Amino acid sequence: MRVAIIGSGIAGLASAAHLARAGHEVTVFERFEDPKPLGAGLLLQPSGLAALDTLGLRTQAEARGARVTRLLGRTPRGRTVLDLRYADGRPGDIGIGIHRASLFQLLLTAAQDAGAQWRTSAGVVWIEDMDTQPRLSLDTGEMTEPFDLALVSDGAHSILRRHVCPNAIERVYPWGALWAVRPDPDGQRDGELDQVYDGCRVMIGLLPIGDDPAHPEAGPSVSFFWSLRTDRVGDWRSAGLQAFKDSVAGYWPRAGQAIAAVDQAETFNEARYLDGVCARWRNGQVLLIGDAAHPMSPQLGQGANLALSDAAALNAALADHAPITRALPAYEKTRRPTVTYYTWMSRLLTPVFQSNSTLIGWVRDLVFGLTCRLPVFRNWMAWTLAGRGRLP
Repeated sequence: MRVAIIGSGIAGLASAAHLARAGHEVTVFERFEDPKPLGAGLLLQPSGLAALDTLGLRTQAEARGARVTRLLGRTPRGRTVLDLRYADGRPGDIGIGIHRASLFQLLLTAAQDAGAQWRTSAGVVWIEDMDTQPRLSLDTGEMTEPFDLALVSDGAHSILRRHVCPNAIERVYPWGALWAVRPDPDGQRDGELDQVYDGCRVMIGLLPIGDDPAHPEAGPSVSFFWSLRTDRVGDWRSAGLQAFKDSVAGYWPRAGQAIAAVDQAETFNEARYLDGVCARWRNGQVLLIGDAAHPMSPQLGQGANLALSDAAALNAALADHAPITRALPAYEKTRRPTVTYYTWMSRLLTPVFQSNSTLIGWVRDLVFGLTCRLPVFRNWMAWTLAGRGRLP
């Protein structure tokens, strides 16, 4: 088939690699002049690692990233709120913290080596003839030749989502985050995704992510993040960098050490999150995939893993359920239960960790601290964390 892929995110790159390897003629349309990653660190769960394995990239990802075997969440006074280990779900499970640029480069190289082609500086603003052979309308004014299949993978803030699914529901979360990649030469955070919570208003995290492609000589690195309401970013900037560093150190000295050497506020980048529901992911020969199909908050760290699994599942569906009119419904039927589970779990957990509620924070610290000691709860949470959650 002739396949158009819109966007060079994780879902788009993984799909390009899979489909080009399967012998399809793949063209990726990217609005930037050069394909590039957006974001800092992410956590590859066992489900995402298994999807990478279908491309033969798991070993390389593990080599570039950092092993994570534990998720630890505490209050500033040291009270345990969360303590989850992957082995509680299945012995041998691990996560891999990795710089987004490292994963991006692995997938980009795999797609290029497989023969996928790129059209850069070519943003897609509309799609014609979706029911037959879709053609893409570019921001340059050009209309492309027809394709047999078009994959919309332009991310959580997709401009094409409602074109494919007119009744899509989209809601921007009031809370986002500030993030930065920082050196961790002594490997102090190795093995743990460590977080500190003060109610629901403050959440600080350090995720080991292995190599930083921008500074390969610097050794191990960590991804630092700080929860912040999006309407208070201006107040944060006005308060000044030193006030921010003092505040972080006051809550958590180790996190304060991680950012102590930062001398420019621009080191910290802003992330905004969106929650969305699409009644359907396909419209004729056009399919939403990855965050474009199921945007959600990052509370469960499943975005990249769902995107990788989407790409692997689509490739399998196209191989097993030809023609395409059967393959796309089969793909959606396969992916819906897992994606629905994580959409709802993410939606329920977001206000538990990012909101203005004092009561919710107090109840969370009490209930989670107790139930994390119960084997049944720990196993369920570890199973969810690993990416295996799904609705019956």
